[in-house]
Amino acid sequence: MSLVALAACGSGSTSDSTATSSSPASTAAAAAAATDCVAVPISSTTSTTTSPAGGSSSGAPAAPPGGAAPGGTATVTPTGSYALSRDTATKTAPTFTATAANTSGLLVTNAGALTLTNPTVITSGDSSSTDESSFYGLDAGVLATSGSAITVDGGSVTTTGTGANGVFATGAGSTVAIYGTTIAASGAAAHGIMVSAGGTITARDLTVSTQDKNGAAVATDRGGGTITVERGSYRTAGVDSPGLYSTGTLIIDDATVAATGAEVAVIEGSNSITITNSRASGTKKSGIMIFQSFSGDAQGSDGRFSMTGGSLTQAEGPLFFVTNTTGTITLHAVNATAGSGILLKAVADQWGTTGSNGGHATLNASSQTLAGNVVVDAVSNATIALTDASALTATIDAAHTAKSVTVSLDASSTWTLTGDSHVTVLDDTAGLSGTAITNIIGNGHTVQYDASANPTLAARTYSLSGGGTLTPA
Repeated sequence: MSLVALAACGSGSTSDSTATSSSPASTAAAAAAATDCVAVPISSTTSTTTSPAGGSSSGAPAAPPGGAAPGGTATVTPTGSYALSRDTATKTAPTFTATAANTSGLLVTNAGALTLTNPTVITSGDSSSTDESSFYGLDAGVLATSGSAITVDGGSVTTTGTGANGVFATGAGSTVAIYGTTIAASGAAAHGIMVSAGGTITARDLTVSTQDKNGAAVATDRGGGTITVERGSYRTAGVDSPGLYSTGTLIIDDATVAATGAEVAVIEGSNSITITNSRASGTKKSGIMIFQSFSGDAQGSDGRFSMTGGSLTQAEGPLFFVTNTTGTITLHAVNATAGSGILLKAVADQWGTTGSNGGHATLNASSQTLAGNVVVDAVSNATIALTDASALTATIDAAHTAKSVTVSLDASSTWTLTGDSHVTVLDDTAGLSGTAITNIIGNGHTVQYDASANPTLAARTYSLSGGGTLTPA
């Protein structure tokens, strides 16, 4: 199929002070009648994907926290109220509007390049498929595809409608660089800034908000991609709308991320989120969730979350939740607060095959103060490493249900017990002094360990600092 776009007469670029567009039909007519523009066809690629079965609403697992449940066959042909293909254009203070369903405010495709200063983008149409919106950017306010580049400085993007993402880049080589822009997305499955299939967004000093369910402020979907955020505010208000959702690579620096109806962040598959010197808070479910849904949106089972400096706060649920995957969590000098009193939960949940769908969590803490219990079930394991004067206050595996738990401490770190605990392996040679353990503060509680997994402890009982014992199970 082909679309109709506004483009300059002749080759090269277009540059004007203002541009206004409303619907695909009126855009095409205006383009054909304009003295300085002609209507040109856009070759668009039709993409088809079949999602795994099992994501329907009847009896199936709930949708992943950041997007729609998988299912069905999706075919997308992007359209835009303003569209640019294979050409270069520069516009100052333009206005782009779209009210039709499945229509972006502006679309750049086929290696086109568009530079905007202080644009106003307003769309109000629904998407006919939230899968198409999340996988290909259908109905997004601003959409870059097929190796195109969009640069936005200032202005605003406002989208209203189901699947109406704010700013979207899809496909390898497709990029959006956006600075100082306000983005507001309202509607189910309407995310703020989003990439898929290897797209890239670079964002600085944005104010991003989403209002409804399944709409993360910063998100990737099928095929992943990279979003780099510097400064700015990213807030979500809807149910199952985390601040961040990664099936790719998210890099966040000196930003504020706040979710009032969901997690701070979700990582699916072998993907990552790296946060530096930022302020992140969540309210519902869990703080950081690492999982694998096997919906086809993300490959692999090795999620990675890293945070340095700043603050991480979760009001409800565990601060970290790992299920049906391996999750590695690395913290350095973060002001971390688990409002529920649960620091880490590694358990089976609704995803995966019963009996092999546990969480396999590693928590590496350096120069870190942490408080909250560790919960692990019979098909899950946890490894906790405390280094560089880290301090953990916690009960670990109080129910003695874990498949395995490993705790290691260096000479500068401490573990303060709040209840009787159980570990499989205790790696604490630095704290071992004769028949005493000097860097575990017992407070009268007992830690049981697996004698066969700890030959250096020689199946003996040791006293803990402050009262209590370390004893073989």
